[in-house]
Amino acid sequence: MGQQPAELTPDESPWHRWGAELRRSRDARGLSLEKLGRRVHVTRSYLSKLERGKQPPSRQIAAACDRELDVCGALVRAWEKAYVEVHGVSTRRVHVSNPRPHVSKTPADLVTAASEQATSDDEGICVPARLRDGTVVFVALDRRDLLRGGVGLGAATAFSIGTPAGAADSSAVPGLVRQALSAAAYGGTPVEHLKRTRRLLIERDNLLGPGHAIKSVRNHIEVIKQLRREAKGADRHDLMELQTQYAEFASWLYQDLGDFNSARFWLDRAFDWSHTVGDGDLTSYVMARKAQLAGETRDLVDVVDLAEAAQRLARPRSRLAAVARTYESYGHALLGDSGESQRAIDDVHGALDHVSGDPTPWGVWLNAQYVEVHRAQGLEALGKHDQAADIFTAAIQTLPEGYHRDRGVYLARAAVAHAGAGAPEQAAAVGFQALAVAEDTGSGRIFKELGRLDKSLLPWQRQSEVAEFHAAFTAALPHEA
Repeated sequence: MGQQPAELTPDESPWHRWGAELRRSRDARGLSLEKLGRRVHVTRSYLSKLERGKQPPSRQIAAACDRELDVCGALVRAWEKAYVEVHGVSTRRVHVSNPRPHVSKTPADLVTAASEQATSDDEGICVPARLRDGTVVFVALDRRDLLRGGVGLGAATAFSIGTPAGAADSSAVPGLVRQALSAAAYGGTPVEHLKRTRRLLIERDNLLGPGHAIKSVRNHIEVIKQLRREAKGADRHDLMELQTQYAEFASWLYQDLGDFNSARFWLDRAFDWSHTVGDGDLTSYVMARKAQLAGETRDLVDVVDLAEAAQRLARPRSRLAAVARTYESYGHALLGDSGESQRAIDDVHGALDHVSGDPTPWGVWLNAQYVEVHRAQGLEALGKHDQAADIFTAAIQTLPEGYHRDRGVYLARAAVAHAGAGAPEQAAAVGFQALAVAEDTGSGRIFKELGRLDKSLLPWQRQSEVAEFHAAFTAALPHEA
């Protein structure tokens, strides 16, 4: 006598409701969990979790199940509805529904996905991919090469996007210039219009990841350059300051995509332009960001020096000095200096009260939670995985609404820490959550951390939870040809 299927509770949450829809569609086709799992390249137990609402599905899995069960988009539409209910964000408005290149796709499907995501014939797409040795790297897929020759991934690797870092959509810029110039009709100025646009792009990045903002940011940098040609006096200065801010934001977006070369390019531009503005706080902030980027790439040489340089540029006892000291702490951890790393973090905690009234607009997100996340990051680098996992878990629980991508980063780092602490089942479970965010947002930082997690779980690869995570992570990535 066969095992009775688990009772479902579709009223418990949107993902429980989606799981019930999957069960109904699967039963209608007469497919077992085992057979459907083989077709969509995931395990039986993983699909069972989806049906019971124990695990939120990625859109790619929803689309794969929809295709194999031949339900004409019903499962995808149900996924989109559940996503909106859970996150309060429409997936259609910003094209989240476009799937990332997926290992289960045919070569023709991968070419089509690349064509849809590339913004011009000269632009490639940067995607995480798995090499033969299991390493996860970011590869540039050139749209024209894909269309000519198939899907080989032996192109540029190691976090390179394969397009000029400063490329923009020239056809869109004239219209954006007209919009900025027409701001006067609504009682505003071009600078005010561009400031509002930047704030909206920042909100989009927080919710949906960098891929939905980077093209607009590059276009608006070109808009500002064109407006500066005719501007004079204070307007010209304000536009230059805004251009610097957009460049720093472009660097952040590329950093989150995993394209560190382009991130450095835009930080270099921002640093140069900040000197023409004469804003010492802005220059100090960009230098601190350089230290942060060096830490992100685990640069053992530059991170401490850059952070100390940022502190010298900052006003004494200012918020920006504290921001730079935070990044310095991670540099010391990378060098294995636990005492200096923890002293730096403690110094920042001690400075939080007196920097809270600092009028600079930079680094306003510096608070105790942010500092503790960096303490955890340093502890993980130092091999103190238990402590790091506890701090990351606490930070996730107190993260404000709307920081969807940041939650994914913290989840991925917490999972790595759990694995380091010898808790593979917990690491895999948390990794599943981070993977869902990675697929939704396209955050290269999350994929990079999950690549570390996948490697660190190798000693437990026969455990069911670990095997399921490995299968799901593998299914989310194209492979080296």
